[in-house]
Amino acid sequence: MKTALLALVGAAGISVLLGPLFIPLLRRLKFGQMVRDDGPRSHLQKAGTPTMGGVIFLTSITIMTYYYGRGSTEAILALVALVGYGLIGFADDFIKVALHRSLGLKARHKLSGEIALGLTLSILVISLTGRGTEVSFFGYSLDLGWFYPFFGLIVLVATTNTVNLTDGLDGLAAGTMFFASLAYLFIAWLLSAGGLMVYAAAVAGGCLGFLAYNRYPAGVFMGDTGSLALGGALGIMAILTKTEFLLFIIGGIFVVEALSVILQVIFFRTTGKRILRMSPLHHHFELSGWHETKVVKVFWFTALCLAVLGLAIFLTVW
Repeated sequence: MKTALLALVGAAGISVLLGPLFIPLLRRLKFGQMVRDDGPRSHLQKAGTPTMGGVIFLTSITIMTYYYGRGSTEAILALVALVGYGLIGFADDFIKVALHRSLGLKARHKLSGEIALGLTLSILVISLTGRGTEVSFFGYSLDLGWFYPFFGLIVLVATTNTVNLTDGLDGLAAGTMFFASLAYLFIAWLLSAGGLMVYAAAVAGGCLGFLAYNRYPAGVFMGDTGSLALGGALGIMAILTKTEFLLFIIGGIFVVEALSVILQVIFFRTTGKRILRMSPLHHHFELSGWHETKVVKVFWFTALCLAVLGLAIFLTVW
């Protein structure tokens, strides 16, 4: 645990130190956030805020994980997930903000990359770690056999995109991921998975340090570079600890945000009406009169409660 705590503090410190280096650079390169006209009006003032700031915690997490966990196959695989999905997000961001193409990567190209990486990682987890093809659910176990790599890629693709949807308010995704990562730090500790402990700690620390610049009013956004990377990190932690279904609780905020979008689309297409003022869910609360900081704090507190609940379930019935 001492090593994990050093990784957490180290990643947080590096993120804080890198902010003054990366943020002015992003500003000079004019890598500014584009804000959609159909979003909340209060967000229009955020236009031009440096984006692609996910490189800050990507760097800090990579350094700390490699330094303290380079002897662990699980830690290295988890790092591949973080960096791999981060690179897909970086390509998307670069096309949008540097080449000024508002849609970024074409959806089919982006999804193809996510699927290819997810399938590759799932196969590597089975072949290199002895993780097996079983999944657990509240004390029960089911062997998925040949289907498991496809199940794994579903987990990874789903988490990358749900975290991406959640990244819509200052500090929301980073803070929520901080609590989820702490939950996986303790789960890895209970499983005596030292390398994964270091990785989860580094992810938590990287997010914590990034919040120094990303909390309201944000001086930098993580962009898809950061949100896809964090989604990949969350998904691979669930796979490596055999808690894919527990992820629905530990990452409950991300799940609810994604469901809000799905239900909004289905309801509108079938009835022509909306069940929310705007989706994802955090925008609904904004348009209902909540200040952005109130929404974020309520979501953070809920994420903390869900992380604790997930740990309690893991300890008692998993």
